[in-house]
Amino acid sequence: MQVLHFNQTDVAGGAALAGYRLHQGLLDQKIDSRFLVARKVTQSDRVTQLPSPSRTERRIQSITDPLGFAQIHLLSTFNLKQHPSYQSADLLNFHNLHDGYFNYLAIAHLTQHKPAVLTLHDMWSMTGHCSFSYDCDRWKIGCGNCPDLTIFPPMRRDSSHWEWKLKKWAYHKARLTIVAPSRWLATVARESPLFRRFAVHHIPYGIDVDVYKPLDPEYCRSRLNLPNGKRVLLFVATHLQERRKGGDLVLAALQQLPDAIKSQLVLVTFGSGDTEQTGIQTVSLGYIQDDAEKAIVYSAADLLVFPTRADNLPLVLQESLACGTPMISCRVGGVPDLVRPNITGYLANSEDVQDLKTGILVLLENDRLRQQMRENCRTIAVSEYRLELQAQRYIELYQTLVNSIDR
Repeated sequence: MQVLHFNQTDVAGGAALAGYRLHQGLLDQKIDSRFLVARKVTQSDRVTQLPSPSRTERRIQSITDPLGFAQIHLLSTFNLKQHPSYQSADLLNFHNLHDGYFNYLAIAHLTQHKPAVLTLHDMWSMTGHCSFSYDCDRWKIGCGNCPDLTIFPPMRRDSSHWEWKLKKWAYHKARLTIVAPSRWLATVARESPLFRRFAVHHIPYGIDVDVYKPLDPEYCRSRLNLPNGKRVLLFVATHLQERRKGGDLVLAALQQLPDAIKSQLVLVTFGSGDTEQTGIQTVSLGYIQDDAEKAIVYSAADLLVFPTRADNLPLVLQESLACGTPMISCRVGGVPDLVRPNITGYLANSEDVQDLKTGILVLLENDRLRQQMRENCRTIAVSEYRLELQAQRYIELYQTLVNSIDR
C-alpha cells in the first residue's frame, strides 16, 4: 500500500512533526509512505517539495487576500492529480491544510477516485478562519462576526462566514474519513456541521518510546550543566513568547512563589526567544530538534510546566509523559488525555495563575507523589501511545478504506 501525505512542512512545527512520526511508524510497518509539502526540511527522498505559487496565482492572491479569502488563489492544487506521487498512491492522508500552500476547494476533486483521510491537528478545517476558537462557538452556526481575526491564521477582513460556506461546499462532494488525535477534537469534529457526512475516528499520536524514555536525572543535569542541589522546572514551546502556549502564565505563577522556594529552583526553557525575569535562576537551551537531546532535557526536569490556552494533543506533554516527567498544565482541549490529576500531573483551571502556582507547590513538596507520577507517566506512554500502536490503527483504517474502493 502506498500512502501520500499532504502537510505544510515535514518536521517544522508540532503538526508537521506529528505527521512525520506517523510516516516513520508506517515505514516501520512496511507501508510505502510519502509526503508532498510546501517546505522541505529533511533530506528524505520520500518527501517532495511543491512548487512555489506561480505569478498568476500571486496576482490572484493580491485580490483575494485583502478580501479575507485565503488560499483559494492556489489553482495549482487542482493539478496535483498529475503529480507522480499522487498517481501512484493508493490512499491520501491530508494533515494541516492551512499556511498558504493548499487550496481546500480542490478536496472533492482530489478525492474523487482515491480514498482519503483528513488528520486534524487543530480546528481550522471546521471554522471560518481560526485554528483554535477558544471560547467562541460560532463555528457551529456558520461563523461570521468573528470576535478575533488575529488568531492564527489571521484574516485581513471578516469573511469568516463565506470561508465557512466555501469549506462546506468543498466538503459536500468530498470523500473523507476524519481522524482526531484527542478525544476533545473528535467531539468537536462530530459536532461540526461541516463534517456530518463523515466518519470520525479517534487515533492518538504515537511516540517512539525507545528514544523518549526516562534517563538518569543526575547524568542529564550534568550534560546540561545545570546547578547541583536544585529542583528543575521545565517550560517548552517552539516560540516561548507565543501567547497560546502560556509562557506569560508560567512567569506570573513563578513570580508569586515564596522566595525560599525560588532559591531552590532552576527554570530550564527550550524554544526560540527569551523569558522575562522571575527571580529564579534560568537556563535557556534554545531550540532543540534532536529527539535524543530532548529526552535528556525532559529527564533532567522534576516537573514540566505547560499552561497552554488551547491545544489538541500537545507533543510537549506526550514527550514528557514518555520520559516519566510529571506535568502541570490546564484543563483545555486534549490536555486531559495526557495530564491526569494525581496520576500523571496537576490539571489547573485555564487562566488561573493561583491554581497553577498551587500545582507547582503541591508537586514540588511531595516527593513520594512525584515519584509515583513518574512511574505512571511511563506506564501510560508505553501502553497507550507507542508509535507502532498508532501506525497499526492507521493501517487498519487505510485497509478498510482501500478495500471499500476495490469493491
